[in-house]
Amino acid sequence: MKRTHLPLNALRVLDAAARHLSFTRAADELAVTPAAVGQQIRALEETLGVVLFRRTAKGLELTPEGGAGLEPLRRGFLEFEEAVRAMQAGQTSKTLTIAAPRDFTAKWLAPRLALYGRTDPELRFKLVAADEGLDFTEANLDLAVCLAVTKGEHEGVTVGGTDYVTVAAPDGGMDEPIGWPGSPDAQAEPLLSVADAGLAIDAATAGFGRATVPALLAAADIAAGRVIEAGRVTSDQAYWLVAPVPQWRQKKVKALVAALTAA
Repeated sequence: MKRTHLPLNALRVLDAAARHLSFTRAADELAVTPAAVGQQIRALEETLGVVLFRRTAKGLELTPEGGAGLEPLRRGFLEFEEAVRAMQAGQTSKTLTIAAPRDFTAKWLAPRLALYGRTDPELRFKLVAADEGLDFTEANLDLAVCLAVTKGEHEGVTVGGTDYVTVAAPDGGMDEPIGWPGSPDAQAEPLLSVADAGLAIDAATAGFGRATVPALLAAADIAAGRVIEAGRVTSDQAYWLVAPVPQWRQKKVKALVAALTAA
């Protein structure tokens, strides 16, 4: 059976106007103008082929045709509200699924999630590796982290800025650059190539050479004295926390983003 298209906005206006028996008071409730209420009612009357209101000496009056549908209409709105509450129930979950590059997780994200987890014993985290073209719906993600110039098609904020630092072993080590995908000082054939910036930092710690990596990832190793800073440059890329609008607006995602950007 083909379902009839429902003019929901106009039906909402009808409900308000019928309760108040006033286009002006209905407009106040709906935050629109009385003229807009009148237009919606006239359009609904044309769609249904009935007269819904009449003006009398006593004021606005609901016709029998208009009153006939009010009770099921209001039950329907209650059902809609129940459906919305059911769909939003997932927001009460304390589980957060996050996709992030492995080096970002190891060097920066994991310690902060551990601290954030202590604020609520019910919090649970699922960490997955960020892949190119990751589908939020298919992967059931709440938040993703990417190293990029912009946030792309999603909502997002940056963490850590765009500074890159060159790090080396405290005793100097080799003077060769360590290659990794995205390195700003990449050579055609570096002495050592690794899969990501985190491994490049570890290689520099071991004395394999110097690695130019996002400053955000190297901060803990520098602070601990495992490597020293030997230079600094600015890139056009930064780490972005991103999510589509529905996920971004979830309370649990907002709270997590606030905690991570405050760190």
